[in-house]
Amino acid sequence: MAAAGAWVLVLSLWGAVVSSQNITAGVGERLLLNCKGAPRKPPQQLEWKLNTGRTEAWKVLSPQGDSWDSVARILPNGSLLLPAVGIQDEGTFRCRATSRSGKETKSSYRVQVYKIPRKPEIVDPVSELTAGVPSKVGTCVSEGSYPAGTLSWQLDGKLLVSDGEGVSVKEETRRHPETGLFTVQSELVVTPALGEAPRPTFSCSFSLGLPGRRPLHSAPIQPRVWEPMPLKVQLVVEPESGVVAPGGTVTLTCEAPAKPPPQVHWLKDGTPLPLLFSPVLLLSEVQPQDQGAYSCVATYPVHGSQQSPAVSISILETGQEGPSAGSVGDSGLGTLALALGILGGLGTAGLLIGIILWQRRRRREQRKAPERQEEEEERAELNQSDEPEAAEGSAGGP
Repeated sequence: MAAAGAWVLVLSLWGAVVSSQNITAGVGERLLLNCKGAPRKPPQQLEWKLNTGRTEAWKVLSPQGDSWDSVARILPNGSLLLPAVGIQDEGTFRCRATSRSGKETKSSYRVQVYKIPRKPEIVDPVSELTAGVPSKVGTCVSEGSYPAGTLSWQLDGKLLVSDGEGVSVKEETRRHPETGLFTVQSELVVTPALGEAPRPTFSCSFSLGLPGRRPLHSAPIQPRVWEPMPLKVQLVVEPESGVVAPGGTVTLTCEAPAKPPPQVHWLKDGTPLPLLFSPVLLLSEVQPQDQGAYSCVATYPVHGSQQSPAVSISILETGQEGPSAGSVGDSGLGTLALALGILGGLGTAGLLIGIILWQRRRRREQRKAPERQEEEEERAELNQSDEPEAAEGSAGGP
């Protein structure tokens, strides 16, 4: 059904009564416009003039004329009937009628056509957001509307307004060349702040902007907000002491584990080193002007910039021991003492084993000594018995 507009304006111009009224009508609805002041029955003196999307200029209809195909026709009571309103019927309708007493009345209608689309839908919704990182939430799409209407986003029931920083909305409107209906879409990008709700609720709504027409709301989505743990930036130096002989080489490595890797730049005595954006800084053929405090700065998309503790690089002069040289000497002495202790322990163990083996051998020799003595005594007795026999044999000879 056609709905009357919010206001009615009645003017008196040169004795004629002019009534102007705003009318909204849905596509495909039946629209009936009254010609005020017209006699209820013929004969009638009235005339309808139309200026719509179907006409190039004003088109005139009268009771005596033919009907305008299936678009509009005048009823016996003087009213104008549009059986099925289309987008092209949007425009101005005027009627001029003269009563039997000669009083002239003019009626004017401004007809606005509308088409309510389906509920908007969030396509390609995100399932997870990262705090501090701009991320696309989704695209809200409304299809088949007239007029185009507008889309808006809500976060936890509150309207989101594009500010170019934490909230960004990109809109696009297309019109179908045949039906004349509109497709509206809106892409939302947000940057969740650290510490906000872990499961925010996003939704979008469509509004035609017509009186009495409530917005259409999409189904909500609730992505999870992930907050990455802060990363500590460390600086590794080779040699570890940071002390190098003149002409030596120092390698500094900025360790900042993250995905994607952060952008790294270097500082010397607090001043940025130009054109150095590598995580590794190589100082070859170190000279006195290279001495100083070095640090690296890692720039993350989430946590911003983080600076490592500074490391001092110095040159070891000839005949002079730096604090790190002493530490290296102490470390060498400690290693030597440990080695000597181990060797001493091994020597003591070997000595004990030798003593034990010597004692065992001595005992075996002591057990064998009596046996040897007996054998020697037996041999001596045998030798004594053999000597008399030899003497007798020599005496009895020739």
